[in-house]
Amino acid sequence: MFCVECGKDEPIFRNGVCLSCYLKHTQFSKGPTIMDIMFCPRCSSYKHKNIWMQEPFNDILKRHIKDAFSISPELKNVTIQTRCDEKDRIFQCMVFISGFLEGQQITEQHPLTVRIRRNTCDVCSREAGGYYEAIIQIRTEQRTFSNEELKTLRSAVETMVGQLQKSGKRGLFITDDDENRQGLDFFLSEKATAFSIAKKIQEQFGGEFKQSASTAGMKDSKEVFRMTYLVRIPAYRKDDFFSWDNSFFLIVSLHENKVRAIELSTWVEKVIDGKYIQPSKIFGGKERIKEMIFVSQSKKEIQLMDPKTYSTVEIPKPKIISIDTPMVKTVKLDDSLFLVPG
Repeated sequence: MFCVECGKDEPIFRNGVCLSCYLKHTQFSKGPTIMDIMFCPRCSSYKHKNIWMQEPFNDILKRHIKDAFSISPELKNVTIQTRCDEKDRIFQCMVFISGFLEGQQITEQHPLTVRIRRNTCDVCSREAGGYYEAIIQIRTEQRTFSNEELKTLRSAVETMVGQLQKSGKRGLFITDDDENRQGLDFFLSEKATAFSIAKKIQEQFGGEFKQSASTAGMKDSKEVFRMTYLVRIPAYRKDDFFSWDNSFFLIVSLHENKVRAIELSTWVEKVIDGKYIQPSKIFGGKERIKEMIFVSQSKKEIQLMDPKTYSTVEIPKPKIISIDTPMVKTVKLDDSLFLVPG
């Protein structure tokens, strides 16, 4: 068969013409010559289909091209590539759209001017306006927080917020915070997330959890409520010593209102409800530990020497153990001396 256009003896592809002549007069893709992309200067997000995304510019550009350009279904295995030069937030780009037709690769080029329009995104607008839905209050019982505790608590909250933001929670942010020796306040943008963070703080540091709501105004003829989540850290802390039920204990860990502790005379581990510890005598923590020199031991007793006074003392072993270190840790509580585990 002869092509009616070029006259060559070639297989006819369509409408009496060969594939080469068909390609000369057929366009498989088309799109705009100018495109605007919205960019948030605060968080470096790009807007696509009313959704702000934190993606590289080239990925966002390809998303916009796929939406704005029409590509013939005749092309198979389509790929889109771009080459851009930027000046003053304007990109002069060449768009290459490639695909296969009857086994032959076809590439079409489209010049495209991309203008970057700066506009603050919805999340940054709310953050700049001081928007918040919930307050996490962290307080303590019968004492003030140490600077180290405040630093630890702040790091715990900020780390959880950061991890959730990285997992995709763009709308989550800390609007403001307040720190003093009485505690910490965090103003968060999402009620549900603030609730889960407050509960995790309670699980990690122990104590009580309470929540309350307050009216924040009206929206769409409905009342809008802000939540306050209070975590009250107990007077006792991890590594504190306390007395209860005629025995002395070392706190190993806290979980909500439960305390895992080691009884010092036996080194037996127990789980105790925090409500029993609160009214008990709390001696303090690591600052009470004193190192003493190991002198000798028997099956049930150990002899120790004070490194300052050189006086010796014998105390019962908490269990059948063999001491093989030159120094041991001890604590004196109400005139009783105990070996400290670990």
